[in-house]
Amino acid sequence: MDKYCIVVAGGKGVRMGADVPKQFIPLQGMPILMRTIYRLHQSVPEAKFVLVLPREHIVLWEELVRRYSFDVPVRIAYGGDTRFQSVKNALSLIEDEEALVAVHDGVRPFVDETVVKMCFEVAENEGTAIPAISSVESVRIENSCGATVPFNRDKIYLVQTPQTFRLKLLRKAYQQKFQPGFTDDASVVETLPEKITLVQGNRENIKITTPFDLKVAEAFLG
Repeated sequence: MDKYCIVVAGGKGVRMGADVPKQFIPLQGMPILMRTIYRLHQSVPEAKFVLVLPREHIVLWEELVRRYSFDVPVRIAYGGDTRFQSVKNALSLIEDEEALVAVHDGVRPFVDETVVKMCFEVAENEGTAIPAISSVESVRIENSCGATVPFNRDKIYLVQTPQTFRLKLLRKAYQQKFQPGFTDDASVVETLPEKITLVQGNRENIKITTPFDLKVAEAFLG
């Protein structure tokens, strides 16, 4: 099966408080978004890339491509008002119905190569593959009375990306109307309904959205 990676980079970086969107912030000499794409490319060199960007960020991206001599070929899809619409726009650029598609956050540059490969392998067999890690913190949830009560952390999974699917399945899921509960691709697909298969993620696969996350990322790079 052909492999595709959709990299979603539509954020405005409000929580980061930076002058540029968070995906373009340099991380030890290279924009976060480029580090993310390179990591995916190293993991699955045969994969084709669709990069989702807001229209107003495309010129900036093209400037960065020239400045950093970025050499991974990508097709550009326009970002929508929601992540749902952004992924739907990207799917419209993929024609091979028998492909596997991984959807990854543009600000997760530390996904492990073995996780990416495993996601494609499991998705080919099961139809879906969602990387996740278990919680190491104690967990409390709010009950119907507004009070918080302990909850078994062994039943909590922290979901990551790349969330990977057979293209036919993902395209069918994105033919639905948007719902507020669609927070990621897994939440869209499981309403078909379709079974979601979890695979082991890696803890370094953080989503860089705050100044603290950026410090952690810099520490990862030494």
